[in-house]
Amino acid sequence: MSPEQILEAYAAGRMTMEEAKRRLLGQLVVDAGCAQLDLHREARAGGPEVVYCAGKTPEQVAVIFGRLAAHGGRALGTRAEPAHAAALPASLDAVYDPVSRLLRVGPDPEPRGRILILSAGTSDMPVAEEAAGTARFLGSGVACRHDCGVAGIHRLFTAMEDVAGATALVVVAGMEGALPSVVGGLTDLPVVAVPTSVGYGASFQGLAALLAMMNSCAPGVGVVNIDNGFGAGFLAHKINMRAVRGPVA
Repeated sequence: MSPEQILEAYAAGRMTMEEAKRRLLGQLVVDAGCAQLDLHREARAGGPEVVYCAGKTPEQVAVIFGRLAAHGGRALGTRAEPAHAAALPASLDAVYDPVSRLLRVGPDPEPRGRILILSAGTSDMPVAEEAAGTARFLGSGVACRHDCGVAGIHRLFTAMEDVAGATALVVVAGMEGALPSVVGGLTDLPVVAVPTSVGYGASFQGLAALLAMMNSCAPGVGVVNIDNGFGAGFLAHKINMRAVRGPVA
């Protein structure tokens, strides 16, 4: 029964409240044994359930991916290791990217809008590519420009030529984390800043970059957690979709 049919049956007195709740919950959540999978997340929150693979066994990831693919045909895992990818059955035709550590099943949607992702250095690329892959999986168009940090700021000016047509920027940097502030002073677009754990001792595994970005003097810069490329890509996708869809009625 569809959710509408369940509600109609309850309203007509053909089904008790407890039965209606049980049936509705069964359409919203799938019990995978090791996880309760939220099938309603995309309709409710603008993006499907995504699997955080770190800390999960390859067997657990395989079960979760199988259930998600069976109900929607697509699934995304973050912080995946080669062993997680190897555990998935060949029938799922999974794709694993060792740079971003994203594990994907199913095709990306037709891209809409455009997000520009800038990374300060090549060492920041894994986090930047995690953001890019996440946004693509969700359905946003993405362009990336890597290694354009402030140590050679002329590289940034060339990269900023790609801003045309973008609806949001994701700016990824470690070390002192200066790049988002500079970018924020050059554009009127929202900037999602991502500190990375790249840097020498006094960077404190990304804490220095995090604090620098949170203290940005440029307006319009928001900050996600250290190394959180997934969160940045998801947030930029939501901004992009708002721009693509236009004002809410």
